[in-house]
Amino acid sequence: MGAEPDQRLIALWSAPRCRSTAFYRMVAERGDLRVVHEPFSYRAEFGAVEVGGRSARTEPEVLAALRALATGGRVFFKDTTDERYRAVLADRTFLATATHVFLIRHPARTIASYHAVNPEVTLDQIGFGHLRELHDAVAAAGDRPPLVIDADEMVADPAAASELFCARAGLPFRPDALSWSAGHRTDWAPTERWHAGVASSTGFHRRDGDYGDVVRTDARLRAYLDHHEPHYRALYERRARLARQR
Repeated sequence: MGAEPDQRLIALWSAPRCRSTAFYRMVAERGDLRVVHEPFSYRAEFGAVEVGGRSARTEPEVLAALRALATGGRVFFKDTTDERYRAVLADRTFLATATHVFLIRHPARTIASYHAVNPEVTLDQIGFGHLRELHDAVAAAGDRPPLVIDADEMVADPAAASELFCARAGLPFRPDALSWSAGHRTDWAPTERWHAGVASSTGFHRRDGDYGDVVRTDARLRAYLDHHEPHYRALYERRARLARQR
């Protein structure tokens, strides 16, 4: 439960529909890390999650399971902020000691993408308010600002984004991990319908579409955008400038 396991944890936090599954797929392709897919989201949605062979039914149990898994080597997990994770926000050791990376994307795109999969999406599920709160908690607990990556910039230059992530996490850059074989993974089977795009992909690819109309014309979705855009903008101002890393 101390600092040593936490030092072996790498967390990717993302609002939903910010290409976090593609990021996860890249890290899984490396083959040198244990990877865990959305343990906090799975616990919230399904009541329990298995992490490293341990069943966790509460957020503290998820943290304990991740730490136990990390005793055997470095662990990467990604999660989305559809929910507010109170135990994570309260665990200062984890906030200060694990490596935290934040992935963002303009909420006009994420809202439209979420709505396409789940038309009943609620305001808080869009996730940027929770994401900013978590980012600020990590920043307050640690001795340096957490890494923030813009998803569209990552797709435009995945090598630069990966190099920056690897440098922050203390990992060797693996250009071969920027491509992978198409197909679903068993660890995202419970939420498979959300990952169809990545399952059909072999790397980072821009999928352009008209994301604006549904958000502009639907009063409910427009209110979601008005609420979450300031949180996104605050994080966007703190993002890493990938072009300067090349």
